[in-house]
Amino acid sequence: MDSWIVFTLLAVVMQSVRTAGQKQIAQSISIQATTLVRFLFGLPFAALYFLALAYSLGDGPIAFTSYFFLSATLAAVSQIFATVCLVNAITVKNFAVGTALAKTEALLTAILGAWFFSAALSFLGYVSVVVGVVGVLVASNWKITLQDLVDNKSIKYGLGAGLGFALASLWLREASLELTIPVLLSAAATLLYMVMLQTAICLAWIVAKEREQLRLIGENLRASTFIGFTSVAGSVGWFTAISLQEAALVKTLGQMEFVVTLLITYLYFGERISVREYSGMALVIVSILFLLRAS
Repeated sequence: MDSWIVFTLLAVVMQSVRTAGQKQIAQSISIQATTLVRFLFGLPFAALYFLALAYSLGDGPIAFTSYFFLSATLAAVSQIFATVCLVNAITVKNFAVGTALAKTEALLTAILGAWFFSAALSFLGYVSVVVGVVGVLVASNWKITLQDLVDNKSIKYGLGAGLGFALASLWLREASLELTIPVLLSAAATLLYMVMLQTAICLAWIVAKEREQLRLIGENLRASTFIGFTSVAGSVGWFTAISLQEAALVKTLGQMEFVVTLLITYLYFGERISVREYSGMALVIVSILFLLRAS
């Protein structure tokens, strides 16, 4: 099995676990504070991971370039922007539309990658991306009404989230590949810089707007530490996989998270899976088979 597939599956599992932790802690702190926890408590783990790899793989100082800092900064800001859009998407009236459209991330990554990042895929690669996105949309049971087109908040926020996450993936790949060091180390360096910047941005917001949330975060140290660790573990998977393979293909395989979530819903919670959800799962699985052939 290719290394990028292993790292993507690691990311899928860790992201699912982190999301569960975030849902739990969000009952005690604000959404903005929950976002801060992901970065603030993940920072020590990101630093330890980078230092361990630098000690074992590094053979001298890393030559950081201005293009690295530009790309990594744009990726960090895009990821925060996408998170804000996603949060807004689930708070508007027709949140199903917004959250489903956020799943177009893989398709937007493929389009933007080909147009602006010289990251064109093979024909089979594009087929896998399109089939995977259609599978997720089918299973999400989403629909756009006339009112949505008039009001279009859910559409705006959903596509905003997908666009933000797509740009973040493409820019972090650019940043990681800019460093002429082993891939594991370059991905770790990119991760550490982005988490440092995102921590600073989110912490500045909390101090300025929601200072009382710092006390509430302190009262949830165990949950915060768990979220920080699983967040960095998932990011290690995403960053390394995207450094090894085109971002659109990684994000397409990453939609396995959707299938895993449905299976957990059925096996653990005993909820029924609809025919539409089974159809969507089948399309996602077909897209992954195409993807494996394409790669």
